[in-house]
Amino acid sequence: MKFKRRKRSYKKRQCTPRQRQNRLRKYMKLGMAVLGILCVALVVLRVTGVNPFKRAYSENAGEDIEAVKPDIDVELLTENPYSRPGTATDQITGIVVHYTANPGSTAMDNRNYFEGLKDSHITKASSNFVVGLDGEIVQCVPTWEVAYASNSRNHDTVSIECCHPDDTGKFNDATYRSMVQLCAWLCLKFDLNENDVIRHYDVTGKNCPKYFVENEDAWKTFRKDIKAVLDK
Repeated sequence: MKFKRRKRSYKKRQCTPRQRQNRLRKYMKLGMAVLGILCVALVVLRVTGVNPFKRAYSENAGEDIEAVKPDIDVELLTENPYSRPGTATDQITGIVVHYTANPGSTAMDNRNYFEGLKDSHITKASSNFVVGLDGEIVQCVPTWEVAYASNSRNHDTVSIECCHPDDTGKFNDATYRSMVQLCAWLCLKFDLNENDVIRHYDVTGKNCPKYFVENEDAWKTFRKDIKAVLDK
């Protein structure tokens, strides 16, 4: 004897207006709690200066990189709030070229000016490197520390101040050669290329370095000369 199964019919449960209102309130409370947690997390990150999305500083090393490294006179500034704050950089993603805007001054003249800011408190300024009129390179701030040179790009760039003999801002041959060599070495050190070498002008629109801003062809040639060293 066969029995037929009776098909059960299910009716969709209807929520009363009060139940819908309670459910909406529950979701709203949950959303407000999540928003509150996010706001607290953002405040903590802002106060501590921690950004989980930024890459930490690292650099390459090896005989091929050392072979390109120019002679550098390491004359680090005293740690102070006005020229060497001791703040760690993020991963370096660019190299910023500047000019001193102080015709005839030497690399050490500019380095000593930065050092003196710890006492004078005139302004906040510095650079990782200064290239002099005789091609000498003076390092003022380690590349893993922030220098006060490139405004919004201080945290992820290496800055190079370059000396010049006169008001035109044009660099002499000795300074130019050292600039090219230093930029090429830094490119290898941080996995960059000539297109990652930029002017202060490209960050803020400031007329710096003056000669490379006012003579675009000279700037393009400078980048090509860096590439030529890298290609070797």
